[in-house]
Amino acid sequence: MPKMKTHRGTAKRVRVTGSGKLMRAKAYKSHIMTKKSQKRKRNFRHETELAEADAKVVKRQLGLR
Repeated sequence: MPKMKTHRGTAKRVRVTGSGKLMRAKAYKSHIMTKKSQKRKRNFRHETELAEADAKVVKRQLGLR
């Protein structure tokens, strides 16, 4: 049986913490920034935890399990 390959697209978008949580970047940050408040834009810089429903699929794509 060959080795399981990591899904490279997922690997570039998701980071695994030391405790095993999956972290992702926030959406809506790429363009049309002028109408968004400074507070909202500042909040986009922080990562957020991946939803429980998505985590199962993403873990399999990353070869964690």
